[in-house]
Amino acid sequence: MQLAAAFAIVALALACIGIYGVMAYSVTRRRHEFGVRRALGAEPGRVVGEVMREGLRLAAIGAVIGVVAALAASRLLANQLYGVRPHDPTTYGVTVAILGLAVIVACFVPAKRATSVSPMDALRVE
Repeated sequence: MQLAAAFAIVALALACIGIYGVMAYSVTRRRHEFGVRRALGAEPGRVVGEVMREGLRLAAIGAVIGVVAALAASRLLANQLYGVRPHDPTTYGVTVAILGLAVIVACFVPAKRATSVSPMDALRVE
């Protein structure tokens, strides 16, 4: 059980690192766009909200695919589950909630970085 918990923690950390990497790359590619938006008067909170929405949308799509895959695979793994039903909604809910919190944490740093783009630097590029 401890080995399974350790693997789950490592998997969660890898998921956070992957989400952070994807969002940081997305923010870097859209740096000019965020600078122009700021120059046109967009509030920093709105920019943060947009980046967070993008990350949460991708996470929601992944969660739906993951839950469907887990439900499909639960028949194959039913004999390896101890004390948990294969279709336990509490387990699925807690898992999705923990991953959701991890996504929020992983997306917040790139989202805050998007607000640090100087409008003058973004306009100077063109």
